[in-house]
Amino acid sequence: MGRLFGTDGVRGVANADLTAELALGLSVAAAHVLAEAGTFEGHRPTAVVGRDPRASGEFLESAVVAGLASAGVDVLRVGVLPTPAVAHLTAALGADLGVMLSASHNAMPDNGIKFFARGGHKLADDLEDRIEAVYEQHRTGAPWDRPTGAGVGRVTSYDQGLDQYVAHLIGVLPNRLDGLKIVLDEAHGAAARVSPEAFARAGAEIITIGASPDGLNINDGCGSTHLEQLQAAVVEHGADLGIAHDGDADRCLAVDHTGAEVDGDQILAVLALGMRERGVLRRDTVVATVMSNLGFKLAMEREGIEVVQTAVGDRYVLEEMKANGYALGGEQSGHVIALDHATTGDGTLTGLLLAARVAETGRGLHDLAAVMERLPQVLINVPDVDKSRVTTSPELAAAVADAERQLGGTGRVLLRPSGTEPLVRVMVEAADIEQARAVAGRLADVVKSALG
Repeated sequence: MGRLFGTDGVRGVANADLTAELALGLSVAAAHVLAEAGTFEGHRPTAVVGRDPRASGEFLESAVVAGLASAGVDVLRVGVLPTPAVAHLTAALGADLGVMLSASHNAMPDNGIKFFARGGHKLADDLEDRIEAVYEQHRTGAPWDRPTGAGVGRVTSYDQGLDQYVAHLIGVLPNRLDGLKIVLDEAHGAAARVSPEAFARAGAEIITIGASPDGLNINDGCGSTHLEQLQAAVVEHGADLGIAHDGDADRCLAVDHTGAEVDGDQILAVLALGMRERGVLRRDTVVATVMSNLGFKLAMEREGIEVVQTAVGDRYVLEEMKANGYALGGEQSGHVIALDHATTGDGTLTGLLLAARVAETGRGLHDLAAVMERLPQVLINVPDVDKSRVTTSPELAAAVADAERQLGGTGRVLLRPSGTEPLVRVMVEAADIEQARAVAGRLADVVKSALG
């Protein structure tokens, strides 16, 4: 069996790859592994379980809850809430475990399971490996040690989660948003209630789109992966800016008043300067990934802010931040972590902080984002290839070396297997967009022929 856990939990097509049996088994395994690790020692364990609005989340949630309760874990069902809300509530309620059912920005047929440790932090790799090993051991016949009688877990609906989470968001804002008109695209996802409530309470005039989830329309032509509707709505309503989330609202992209996209790198740059002004950007450092635009790094260097780069994936950004005490980090895709206020990427918080910076300075987002100039960057996803051979294919290595020679010192090449999907990402940066497109196209062709 291949490794179930990717860079962001377990994902797959719901009811095909990610079945009720798998969800139940992994949940039981997680309970046993955490018990073995001493997490539950001396008290009755509790878990927080939430989901995004996908139809498949309904039966997968039931499977997870059944698995946890059968292993003696009391469960608080918080319903449809963003991933960062589940992480926050796991910490705020003193739970031993958090579980979020979501495939984030993926299409509706997919779903996923993400586990949080006590405190709302993502599980360490070694714990995920142990959960997978224990699951496989029992899947092939070894019986579970099952509690009976009063030892089984109890299941309770926890309806205060939304208000608790929104109150937390409002409480950490440096200033209010009065006077701003903001369009919010909720991707028909987990933030459809939370985000409008938070922005309205913070004082903004809001217009919402993509805020009517029906279980089938999540991420469908809307949200952070499809900005066109948001761009049009911002211009139509004469809004100051627009904010777009993905299905589980752990990421945020923005649109300025002209309808131009403001990506995660630009959001990081704007927030970093604001935090430094307030004296809360520890060590004047921001953490980003190798996918960040070179223009971001150059802008931060010019402003006297150090950039520490990690592998792609917000978990690696978070690990670097925690290890060295940094306060801000994120990805070009819009995962932004403000570690003083959240344990994971939080799209609603990011949008609020960005809008707060606009309100605080009286400058438009277009002006603020101009602190960095994005170098032309082309990203091509090559699907249905053997992503495990990216680093071992001689043909691909030769093609990359040739591309780097062509670019010289004016650009760079990055090939990366996706952590959540069966594809390879080809990224090329160059001073000229046409050159970037040509080089990326040739590399994508080689990836397909060499790894297909």
